Amino acid sequence: MVELRLDEIARRMGGAVLQGDSGRLYRSFNLDSRLTSPGDLFFAVPAARDGHDFVDDARRRGAGGAVVSREVSVADASFGLVRVRDTVEALQRLAAETLRVRRVGVVGITGSAGKTTTKEFAAELLGARFRVLKSTGNYNNHLGLALSLLNLEARHDLAVLEMAMSGPGEILLLTRVAPPDVAVITNVHPVHLAFFKSLEDIAAAKAEILDGLKPGGTAVLNGDDPLLRKTAETWTGRIVRFGLSDGCDVRAENIGFRGFEGLEFVLRVGGITLPVSLPFYADAFVLNFLAAVGAALALGLTPEEIQPRFGLLKPLHGRGSLVRLAGGIVLVDESYNSNPRALESALRGAARFQAERRVAVLGDMLELGPAEAEFHRRSGRLAAELGFGLLVTVGSLARLMAEGASEAGLDRSRIFSYPDAGEAAAGLPAILRGGDLVLVKGSRGVHLDHVVNGLKNGIKET
Repeated sequence: MVELRLDEIARRMGGAVLQGDSGRLYRSFNLDSRLTSPGDLFFAVPAARDGHDFVDDARRRGAGGAVVSREVSVADASFGLVRVRDTVEALQRLAAETLRVRRVGVVGITGSAGKTTTKEFAAELLGARFRVLKSTGNYNNHLGLALSLLNLEARHDLAVLEMAMSGPGEILLLTRVAPPDVAVITNVHPVHLAFFKSLEDIAAAKAEILDGLKPGGTAVLNGDDPLLRKTAETWTGRIVRFGLSDGCDVRAENIGFRGFEGLEFVLRVGGITLPVSLPFYADAFVLNFLAAVGAALALGLTPEEIQPRFGLLKPLHGRGSLVRLAGGIVLVDESYNSNPRALESALRGAARFQAERRVAVLGDMLELGPAEAEFHRRSGRLAAELGFGLLVTVGSLARLMAEGASEAGLDRSRIFSYPDAGEAAAGLPAILRGGDLVLVKGSRGVHLDHVVNGLKNGIKET
């Protein structure tokens, strides 16, 4: 991790040390007083609750200092205090300067879906040559990305960073903190439509990552996405295209489904072909993999160089992991997040499994704007058309999925609707039976991880 004296931290942020030992070293940084570790430097960030109100709580939990933008009284004179104009800006300045001093290369990854999986894949593949720092968990916004960079160690020579947004201008801000050498855009899907007028506006916001590229940087773009093909037409720099269609530099061919063993296909890069087997069930993961390969190629690695690491790629919790429960029940855990395109991919992938019965547990898809009702009805219809024998909806919007499924012919007696994840978690075990294949997917705000945990606890894993 970064190890900096308090006075150096203040200098990099344009702040001033108010109290404490200027020579004290700080190695860890956080924004949440409840997660304080001994010696942390706590950033008092204004959010839903103002971090300045929790400086003393952080001190009691072992923090060694705090960064503040207004007067805060701490009786312990040994507790370090740095005063800055704006604590969010200060955190970003500290991260940006730390990255500049370390001279670490950056791979930035954005897109409507698959960012975290692509980041994990890319970090693993790039590890064939580089010592890689990757974003922590889903630390992908103006705060999380900066915190991730403060985990840089002297051994690192590359950072793989996820860059998310919910409005225009946010991606460009992230690139000012961490200008990428390689910029990956996974796709443009109907997400955050509550904040954008159109998919074209979303594509423009994602393309801000290209505006933030370092001179001579490389864009890695989904060659199957029509909006990203338009983006590529206006980009004058180097491009690596990935996808399933002709014209892509990194392509997957002959995709085959091997049941619970996952997917197999042929990776084609120019005249080179390599067999690939991945323990994933949906084709969307193939595109995540191709994007990661594209990032590796952009940095000069060869397909043969990264091939030994293909077998290290594994599903993440909440993003396609398979859990075997008692009674032959198999849980497909997609509980982390959802949007219409990602849900369609998950439904189509899960429908290929052989099972006594396929069960879809689907939660609200949030931030979809004026078209949200039709998106939900359409998803319900698709679940019925693909042969899911039981539909369980969670949340008020997801009830529209129930309507769509009923319209498509699924008997009402096989549709259950719950207002929230807690009630769904309590009711679901009673309506499942041995041999079921259970897909769980919904937006993060619906908390379907509670349903997943309820199934794991109520129907023990095998």
